[in-house]
Amino acid sequence: MKRNVDLKEISDGRLYSNNDMVKADCGDCKGCFACCCGMGNSIVLDPMDIHRLTTGLHCTFETLLAKHMELNVVDGIILPNLKMQEESGHCAFLNGEGRCSIHPIRPGICRLFPLGRYYENGSFWYFLQVHECKKENRTKVKVKKWLDTPDLKKYEDYITKWHYFLNDMEVYIEAHPEEGKTISMSLLKIFYMQPYGEDFYTVFENRLREVKKLMD
Repeated sequence: MKRNVDLKEISDGRLYSNNDMVKADCGDCKGCFACCCGMGNSIVLDPMDIHRLTTGLHCTFETLLAKHMELNVVDGIILPNLKMQEESGHCAFLNGEGRCSIHPIRPGICRLFPLGRYYENGSFWYFLQVHECKKENRTKVKVKKWLDTPDLKKYEDYITKWHYFLNDMEVYIEAHPEEGKTISMSLLKIFYMQPYGEDFYTVFENRLREVKKLMD
């Protein structure tokens, strides 16, 4: 989800690599779950998120869609996002103790928070969102430790390719508006609904390559 904001207004003015230290550690939250509430449809899920959730919860995409997710149009493309409970406004995965019930397999945006990604020149940097996390007196932590993501280099490469692919698809759909819904549903089926097996990155690369061929 693109944000048309001035980076100087929402960050500390720095860009970080995964080896840098950043003041993001909130001490395991300690009872705070503000970032799990009132997020609307902003927690957009990528294919790796769905792979983690379906594998970790032993369920299908359709099962998640029935209770924990919903579909919305994001920058012209239909994508899944975490669903907030209608009455409380809490994330559907927040438990009664105010803790994340899927923390080991939580989505990438949740792992990232309160960091964000700044994309440029076919890659990206991390930045610290200074107004988002409600916890005070945060301490420094290395970005790669904060992300808590295995095979981080592969993951960052995947995130980069997915981001710029979606950018290309947005442009393509704008040029072919009558095909927009059909294209979006095809992307959902190819990248979200079909299981990846044990080797996510290889399967993703193969699917991405095949879709790009069809676009040429």
